[in-house]
Amino acid sequence: MGRMGAAMAGRLLSQGCDVTVWNRTAAKTRPLADAGAKVAATPAELASCSDIILTILTDADAINDTYRGKQGLLQGAVIGKLFVEMSTVRPEVERDLAKSIHAKGAFLIDCPVGGTVGPARDGKLLGFVGGAENHVARAKPVLDRFCRRVDHCGAIGAGASMKLAINLPLSVYWQAFGEALVLCKPLGLDPAKLIEIFTETSGGPNVLKSRGPALVGALGGVAPEPVTFDIDSIRKDLRTMLEEGRALGRDLPISAKSLECYDAASRKGLGPADAVMMTAGFVDGKL
Repeated sequence: MGRMGAAMAGRLLSQGCDVTVWNRTAAKTRPLADAGAKVAATPAELASCSDIILTILTDADAINDTYRGKQGLLQGAVIGKLFVEMSTVRPEVERDLAKSIHAKGAFLIDCPVGGTVGPARDGKLLGFVGGAENHVARAKPVLDRFCRRVDHCGAIGAGASMKLAINLPLSVYWQAFGEALVLCKPLGLDPAKLIEIFTETSGGPNVLKSRGPALVGALGGVAPEPVTFDIDSIRKDLRTMLEEGRALGRDLPISAKSLECYDAASRKGLGPADAVMMTAGFVDGKL
């Protein structure tokens, strides 16, 4: 029940779904319990009482603990159940997990999503799915509750590959945009005006339309609250991208250089900060 998991669970509750939740830190389930969710004491209990189980976790180690731990999901009564794994990890993690799940008589699709907390609450995420057609069809009525679009990208692991690919240019962008704004700084233009200009040009991707106001604030010295996608999470994703590139026999030099920049920002205490602070910090000469 991190930022995204809590937002998606809240969306399902608002849509009238019967939702049971679990989190390693139990206190994080309280707002959802207040909204009508049932709270499971263990992952095994959650799996036993649910038909479709969605997980969104930090990394491969968290997935392993939650699924294969002593009271993990796969210790529950899971025959015939469908798992939807939504973490941003390498595709081989999902394929390996599928073997463990299938051995228990259950099924898996992977479906990481594009978007942040706001789109999750509004049902406007983008779902990238890997898995068998029939299992995707079974999950789609649930996925459609918080996704405005669900694309079946191939076999298990395909969703993970697509999510890493989509996050890569976005991760690089916050640093690149900071460098671009350095060239504009001598002009003395109002930050809101600058962002408006970029939004209307080829220098502004879709994310700038939604994150523009937060970036304007950051350029004015006001850190965004709440944080939607923090710098340390981007660092984790970039490391995963580089690992996947190496597994495919390719170096990703721009991603590697970007990771160095994000690592430097984290060392200066910006790890928990919103990604737009990467841009603002570079413009201000703090990074």
